[in-house]
Amino acid sequence: MSTTTASRERYFLSYSGIKLPLQLLEELPADALRNRNTWFRACYDEAGRMISCEKLVYGEVEMRHDYRWSAAGTLLEARIQGPDEDEDAQIIQFGESST
Repeated sequence: MSTTTASRERYFLSYSGIKLPLQLLEELPADALRNRNTWFRACYDEAGRMISCEKLVYGEVEMRHDYRWSAAGTLLEARIQGPDEDEDAQIIQFGESST
């Protein structure tokens, strides 16, 4: 799953809950990142749906979520990758794709 040129990047301090997609909290301006050790970077599609989310710690990606949505806005799939790139990603299916 990759981001598109229409995606919009935003930054956050934390998240809440355990449901997917992650619910990110406390949006940060880009210039505030130089003063932080840990933050979340999220990309959104033109419909405002989160398509990827990364947790960065000291500038390194510690975890990454990629989300795939139906045309109707239903979450179809989440792909979760931890810090070890050699480790297989966990893929969670939520429904059948009609596209």
